[in-house]
Amino acid sequence: MNLTVGEHSVRHVRRIVRSLLHEWELTELTFAVELGVSELVTNVVRHVPDRRCTILLARQMAGVRAEVTDGFAQLPLLHDGLAQEAECGRGLALLDAVVDKWGVSPGAADGKTVWFECGESPRATRRSPSGVRW
Repeated sequence: MNLTVGEHSVRHVRRIVRSLLHEWELTELTFAVELGVSELVTNVVRHVPDRRCTILLARQMAGVRAEVTDGFAQLPLLHDGLAQEAECGRGLALLDAVVDKWGVSPGAADGKTVWFECGESPRATRRSPSGVRW
């Protein structure tokens, strides 16, 4: 899906993700995939000047692959050692904590694709922040 995203877009994208995972009978992946897509779309809102992106969710043999592509060539950074008071910079660390693997693919021209995969077999006891198994 091609979008121009704004401040309230993330909420709507999460609903679409949740609905799709329900349709695919992969509700056990909802927390991780919603969080991952939310963080990537938030990065588009904050860092991509025209706020345009393409979101792809693909059902795989063993889970889901999500991709967010934008036209901004600057690659995202995974920050180490953020100050406790930092108001941003935690998104990729959160992504790294809840998905099986992720990466960034530079685009042929300008832009990039940030992607992640979540498998059906839970990572060593996946739990939501509230402690509920997901």
